[in-house]
Amino acid sequence: MTRAASPTPWLVGDIGGTNARFGLVNRDGALLHSTVLADSDYPGLGEAIEAYLDKRGGLPRPLQAAIAVASPITGDEVRMTNHPWAFSISGLRTRLGFERLEVINDFTAQALALPHLGPDDKEATGGGDAMPGAPIGVLGPGSGLGVSGLIRADNRWIALSGEGGHGTMPPITERESAALAVMRRHFDHVSAERVLSGPGLVNLYNALAEVDGVPAAQYTAAQITDVEVEKANPRCRETTDMFCAMLGTVAGNLALTLGAKGGLYIGGGIVPRLGDRFAASEFRERFEAKGRFHEYLAPIPTFVVTHKLPAFLGCAAKLREG
Repeated sequence: MTRAASPTPWLVGDIGGTNARFGLVNRDGALLHSTVLADSDYPGLGEAIEAYLDKRGGLPRPLQAAIAVASPITGDEVRMTNHPWAFSISGLRTRLGFERLEVINDFTAQALALPHLGPDDKEATGGGDAMPGAPIGVLGPGSGLGVSGLIRADNRWIALSGEGGHGTMPPITERESAALAVMRRHFDHVSAERVLSGPGLVNLYNALAEVDGVPAAQYTAAQITDVEVEKANPRCRETTDMFCAMLGTVAGNLALTLGAKGGLYIGGGIVPRLGDRFAASEFRERFEAKGRFHEYLAPIPTFVVTHKLPAFLGCAAKLREG
């Protein structure tokens, strides 16, 4: 934890379906204090924020805050996609005594963070050099699948807010077609998030087991991607490999849609933990495998975001906009 002088710090937060991460930052976005709270320990977001502020270690109480939430933000009322928390933005601002409270989608925050990443905050996984000022794409598998992008306008970056993770997952190989056919028997819509997320890894593993007519072990996503488990159960390795390849397909689609010549970034909690296995996977091959548009995609650089708290950077950037 790094402290820097700031008379009135800003509160930033990254609220997922499992954990709520909170921090206090100065006006430059430097982290002064942070902690992680389990969503399940609190009845609502307000209680979680109050609990964090009680632990802020003597720093001044913030008057401005930006919170990134795993949910569409379409008005004052917010209901999280993968957690039962719901709240009013104006009501939360009044309850906590904030002069300003910004609530943004979690991957809007991820997108806003991208221009502020340093060389040590990302790992290149292929392609050439980013085109300055060109659109940038970002997606990230975690509790769900976040998707966003950045476009440059009037010397500032504008983050796109959408729900691209809920677009339909396309198969490329016969094996993927078979797995997705199984999943369609269990879900009314097989979105990319149904495959490319923590729960999606479990869905994909279970589907491959069903395709092969064998019992599925009760693995968690972390177990499926564990190297030792993969040695004992090759189907787990196949699941991880297929996950990376299908992520490449979706990332390539996003790059084509946005014209993301400024780069395509992979965030979220799953991919950074795969390390060299991701770099050696079919991700990049699939990213470029778009027939006549291979040459369009080949120069676009792809990166894995390794910064531990990119949403904090994005929240601070949102507050700096004024």
